[in-house]
Amino acid sequence: MQPIRGTPWTGLTGATLGFFFGFAAVALFGPTAARFQELMGLTPEQVGLLVAVPALSGSLLRIPFAAWVDTTGGRKPFLILMCLSLAGMLGLTLVISLDELSPGLYPLILFLGALCGCGIATFSVGIGQISYWFTMAGQGKALGIYAGVGNLAPGIFSFLLPVILASFGLRGAYLVWLFFLVCGTIGYFVFGRNAPYFQLLAQGLEPAAARQAAREHGQQLLPAGSLRQSLFLSARAWQTWILVALYFTTFGGFIALTAWLPTYWQALFAIGAVTAGMLTALYSVLASVVRVFGGMVADRLGGENTVLASLLIMLAGAVVMTLSESFPLSVTGIVLLAIGMGAGNAAVFKILPQEVPQAVGGAAGWVGGLGAFGGFVIPPLLG
Repeated sequence: MQPIRGTPWTGLTGATLGFFFGFAAVALFGPTAARFQELMGLTPEQVGLLVAVPALSGSLLRIPFAAWVDTTGGRKPFLILMCLSLAGMLGLTLVISLDELSPGLYPLILFLGALCGCGIATFSVGIGQISYWFTMAGQGKALGIYAGVGNLAPGIFSFLLPVILASFGLRGAYLVWLFFLVCGTIGYFVFGRNAPYFQLLAQGLEPAAARQAAREHGQQLLPAGSLRQSLFLSARAWQTWILVALYFTTFGGFIALTAWLPTYWQALFAIGAVTAGMLTALYSVLASVVRVFGGMVADRLGGENTVLASLLIMLAGAVVMTLSESFPLSVTGIVLLAIGMGAGNAAVFKILPQEVPQAVGGAAGWVGGLGAFGGFVIPPLLG
C-alpha cells in the first residue's frame, strides 16, 4: 500500500488545536470593542457592527471553504483560514500600538476584524476533514471531541481576558492573543493531515486508484467531486436543510444565549456584571463539555434519537426560563438548555455524514455556516 502520513487521531488533534485557538482570535475582539469606542469616539451602531463582523465572516466563509475539503482535503483550506486570521490579528496588534486611533481607521479595523473571523470558519473545514478520517461508527465521538473542545474557547478565554487586560493592557492582550493564534497554527501544521484519499491524490494516483487504495487504508467516506459539485449535491439533499434548521436552533441558540445571558441576569435579578459573566461562562463551558459526551451518546443511541431527546430537554429548559421568577429556577432552566444544546450540536454532525455521504464538506459548510447564523437572528428576537 502507498504510505500515508498521520492517523485519524493525529488528524483530530490538529484540527481541534487549530479550531480552539482560531476561536480565541474572536474571543478578544468583542470584549475590547468598548475600548475602541472610547479611543475613537464610535457610535453604538458602529460598535455593534464591529462586534458582529468577525462572527459574520466566520459564519459565511464556512460554506465555500468546507466545500473545498471535498476536492483537496482539509489541510490547505484550514491553513489558509488560519493564516488569514493571523494576518487580521497582527494588523490589529499594530493598529493598537499606534499612539492615537483616529475615526478614519474604523474601516481598516472592520476589515481586520473580518479577517480574524476566519479563525471561526475553520470549524466546518475540520468537520469535513475529520469525517473523512473516521469510520461511521466512531464519528460521533470524534466530532463531539473536536467541536466540544473547540467551543470551550469562549468560556475559557472569558475568564482569562480580564486578567490579561489588567496585567498587560490592551496592547499586551493583543500580543498574547497573537501568540495563542501562532501556537494553534503551528499545532495544526504539525498534526493536521488529510485523510488517505486526498494524500493519495497528492501523490499522483488517479481518482479511481486513489479510492481503491483509500478503502484499503480503512477510509469509508469518499467525496463526489469538485467544489461546485459538493455545494450543489449537498444543497439538493433535503436532509441538509433539516440539519441546517436543527443546527440553527441548537448552535445558533447557544451563540445567541452566550451573548444575551449577561443582560438577562443583570436585568431580571439585578446581579453584578462579574457574577453575570461567570454564570454565562458556566453555561458556555457546560454546553461545550456536554457536546463531547453527546457525540458518544449519539454513537450508541443514533444521531436521530439523540437530537429528539436534546430538543425535548431544550423545550423543558425554555419553559422553565419563561415561567421562572426565582434565581435558582432560572439557573436550572439554563442548565437544561446547555445540556440540550450541547447534545443536539453533537448529534447533528453525527447524522450529517450518514445522510449526505456524497458531499460531506459541502453539507458541513451549509449546516455550519447557515446554522451559526442563528446567533445573529435570535438576539434581536429576544430583545
